[in-house]
Amino acid sequence: MRSAPKAAFALSLIVLLCLNSGPATAAQPGAYPNKPIRFLVAQTPGSSIDAISRVVATKMGEILGQQFVVDNRTGAGGTIAGAIVANAEPNGYTLLSASLSSQVIGPLIYKKTTTYDPLKDFASVGPFAVTQNVLVTNPQVPYRSVKELIAYAKANPGKINWANSGTGFQSHLAGVLFTHMANIDVLHVPYKGAGLSVPAVISGESHVTFGPAPAFMGHVQSGRLRVLAIGSEKRSTLWPDIPTVIESGLPGFVSDGWAGIMAPKGTPKAILEKLNATLVSAVRDPATVDALKRIGAEPLIGSPADFTKLIAKEWKNLGDAIRVSNLKVD
Repeated sequence: MRSAPKAAFALSLIVLLCLNSGPATAAQPGAYPNKPIRFLVAQTPGSSIDAISRVVATKMGEILGQQFVVDNRTGAGGTIAGAIVANAEPNGYTLLSASLSSQVIGPLIYKKTTTYDPLKDFASVGPFAVTQNVLVTNPQVPYRSVKELIAYAKANPGKINWANSGTGFQSHLAGVLFTHMANIDVLHVPYKGAGLSVPAVISGESHVTFGPAPAFMGHVQSGRLRVLAIGSEKRSTLWPDIPTVIESGLPGFVSDGWAGIMAPKGTPKAILEKLNATLVSAVRDPATVDALKRIGAEPLIGSPADFTKLIAKEWKNLGDAIRVSNLKVD
C-alpha cells in the first residue's frame, strides 16, 4: 500500500497534468500559428486585389512559418467571402482580404442579403496596399484638364458619355461622385466590365471614365487614352507627374481602392497583434514593395484602428454616391 506522502504527491502530479492539458495552442498565443491559414479573397484570380493579396500573403506565410492558403470566393458584391469570415471561429485561422467590395460597396448594395455588419462583425488587422483610380478620356475630346472637362460639361449638358464597368461598381460610383460634386450633367453609360468600357472610351463611343491606374496606364503611355487626374488625396509615388483631382479643381474628391486584413470578431488580442506585426514586416520588405509596385499598388502601413477608420470613411463617401445615383439596393 502507498504511503500518504507518496499518494499525495501522485495526486498533485495528476492535478497538475490535468490543468496543463487541453488546447495548448489556443491558450498560448505565442504558439500561433501551428497550421495553414485560410485567406479569403472576394475577387477572381488574376484581379488586382487578388494579385496584391497573394504577394502579401506569401511574405506573411514566410515570416510566420505557415502557408496562407488563398481561397477566392466571389459573388454578391464580395459579401460571400465576407460572410464566411464573419461567421468563422475567431482563432486566427480564417482571414479576409478586405477591400471596398466586401466592406463597403457590396454591403451597401446588397443590404437585404448581407448577413454581417462590415464595421462591427470583424476585428481589424490592418491595411496593406492602395490602388489609385485615374480619370481618363478619349484623346480626341476638347478638354485636357479637370477644369476644362467641368467647363465643357456645363456648356454642353448631357453631351458627355461617361463610361463605367457596371452599375454599382467602383468606376460607376467614382463617376457619380465626381459629377455630383462638380454639379455637371452627363450620361453615365454602364458596360459589362472594364473589358468593354475601356475600349469604348478608346474608340470614342464614350468619352470619359474612371478606373484603376494599373489597368489604364499602359493605354495612356501608348496614346490610346489621355489621363487628366488621379483620384488620390495626394500625388501618387508611382505616377508623381499626374495631378490629383483635388488640385485640379475639385476640392474634397478622393477615389481609390485599398486592401487590408480582417479577422472574425472575438479573435484574441495577442493573435491580432502578432498578425499586425507580421503584416507590417511583410509590407515593409523591399521585395514585397517592389512586387506591389510592379502590379501598380502602393504599400500602405497602418494600425488596426487606422484601417477601421478608413472603412468608416469610405462607408460614408460611397454611401453618398449610391444615394446620389438613385441606385436601388435590394
